[in-house]
Amino acid sequence: MRWINTRPSSGMRLTLAVAPFLIVLAAYVAGSAARLADNANDKLLPGLSSFVDAINRMAVVPDGRSGQILLWADTGASLTRLFSGIGIAVAIALVIGMLIGMLPTMRALLAPFVAAVSMVPPLALLPILFIVMGLGEASKIALIAIGVTPIMIRDLALTASMLPREQIIKAETLGGSSWQIALRVVLPQILPRMIDTLRLQIGPAWLFLIAAEAISSEAGLGYRIFLVRRYLAMDVIFPYVLWITLLAVGTDYILNRVRIAIFPWSELEKNT
Repeated sequence: MRWINTRPSSGMRLTLAVAPFLIVLAAYVAGSAARLADNANDKLLPGLSSFVDAINRMAVVPDGRSGQILLWADTGASLTRLFSGIGIAVAIALVIGMLIGMLPTMRALLAPFVAAVSMVPPLALLPILFIVMGLGEASKIALIAIGVTPIMIRDLALTASMLPREQIIKAETLGGSSWQIALRVVLPQILPRMIDTLRLQIGPAWLFLIAAEAISSEAGLGYRIFLVRRYLAMDVIFPYVLWITLLAVGTDYILNRVRIAIFPWSELEKNT
């Protein structure tokens, strides 16, 4: 039997999925043990006990100066910025993406501009945003929105333009106006794709957020990582990076489950 036709069993899929994580963990433990054997005060690869102490200090014990539990305060600040930026991006992308995908005039007007804007490195705009909008929350949220909106617009416009033309003709035959066609034909079919596009943009959104927090912030996951780096506090940096990863993975999972729950037919299409 060719390998291309071999499908693992459920147990094998679980084993294969877990194996890379176990390999990375084993490699870290071995590397940490080797470095600590040479230097008990090594900070590059701290031992597991150091992680336990750091997590207790950051996630359980209130900070002596602010009285806050730092991990949760940083998480709240970062998630507020992240979801604010993503919410703005989704609203803009949905409207402009439908206009470009449905209306030839708007496609001719906006598609080249959006394509050009999507090629601008968002991080290159960060100094401009700080100058124009200041160092507060607005510039950080704007960076996230600017970073993910153009890509989402292009993807949704492409999805809308690829809908079967027969559906539009049938709606027109039944007397549907452009507004009715947009709301009752196009919108329901591009919403599942919008959720998938949003899932793909979660990683870049976190990148823009952490970059903005690292430069100017008083709280946030990115702020804390860049604050403690000067002390080589890898026992704090590694858990924070892991926590950001878990938040991103959890967001991706929730969005996928929401798509399946609201649009179950979209999952059937993927499996056909």
